[in-house]
Amino acid sequence: MRIRGVAQAREWGAAHPRAVDAGLALLVQAAVTMPFVVPRGPELPPATWQAYGLTTLTVLPLVWRRRAPMAVLLAVLAASALYRLAVDGPGQPLPYQGLVCLHTVAVLAPAWQRAVAGVLMLVSVPVSVWLNSRSVRELTFSLFVFGAAYVFGRLTDARQRAHAVEAERAAARERARIAREMHDILSHAVSLMVVQAEAGPVAVRKAPERAEAAFEAISATGRDAMDQLRRMLGVLRDGDGGGGRSPQPGPAELPALLDRVRAGGLDVRYETSGEVAGLPAGLAATVYRIVQEALTNTVRHARARTATVRIDRSPGLVTVLVRDDGRGPVATARPAGHGLAGIRERAAAHDGTATAGPGPGGTGFEVRAELPVPSAAEVGA
Repeated sequence: MRIRGVAQAREWGAAHPRAVDAGLALLVQAAVTMPFVVPRGPELPPATWQAYGLTTLTVLPLVWRRRAPMAVLLAVLAASALYRLAVDGPGQPLPYQGLVCLHTVAVLAPAWQRAVAGVLMLVSVPVSVWLNSRSVRELTFSLFVFGAAYVFGRLTDARQRAHAVEAERAAARERARIAREMHDILSHAVSLMVVQAEAGPVAVRKAPERAEAAFEAISATGRDAMDQLRRMLGVLRDGDGGGGRSPQPGPAELPALLDRVRAGGLDVRYETSGEVAGLPAGLAATVYRIVQEALTNTVRHARARTATVRIDRSPGLVTVLVRDDGRGPVATARPAGHGLAGIRERAAAHDGTATAGPGPGGTGFEVRAELPVPSAAEVGA
């Protein structure tokens, strides 16, 4: 809960930067007000309203620190110099305003402005210490805290850049995943519909009852594709992967998939061993997509009569095998599609492997994927 609260606070701060800067200015103002309200000895400079007004003038520019960090730093330095030279007011235990400004410059300003800010600090800090106490101890401490503010600013900038790079990589991975999902859904549905539509005119003349079944299969395939696309687009709109919609298909939906393939004329046998139904959701969806894409390739390219789909679940591993009796790998002048590459990418996403090539004895074509099954503890993590 604490981590979630921190994340929500950061999101709110990123969405309302002006409110954050105003709150920071108020916090600094509260800190610099302390020397004016605590009891003071008669030997100390008096806490006058004039001095307090100049102190507020050194804090006010912090509201615009993100818009013009270098200009705000110069304004704070000028107001602080005026406070030191024009009035003899209470001193501050820490240079809060300067620390905030230097940190902001280190995070947001370009390199040349950071260099100018460093030179200004190296000049202004010794001058301020000389005007105040001429103490080597104070000089050492001031240089340390200003150096720490600059270093933390550079570390913050590096962390933000790393987060931006990781966010872009995550977006690229998500785009690739969506592209694979879209390719698998549309390629499978369109391939089956084309095969069934091509067989329709022949069936109308020779076997009207088969033509009716073909048209029903086309309709069912189209509806299934629309349902899957609608589910995917709904998750993208919600952005949370939930929204009360159906989960991604898994091995439990394979019989319906195989029925649609059989309606196109391909005799498909389905075999399983082990507890296939208990796979984690992501791995189950990958198993379904691998079978779907492998059968799509069979329907489109193999000219096969039969195909076998086998899923074996053993401790820590699930093996997916799709084999047909078609013409096997055929050289073609057309560019290679994305189907087999997508299967390999899906397997690699689960630290698995996928191979594709001629079947046993060089007959037909075979797709084989071996996917590690994470333990219950790993799934929970």
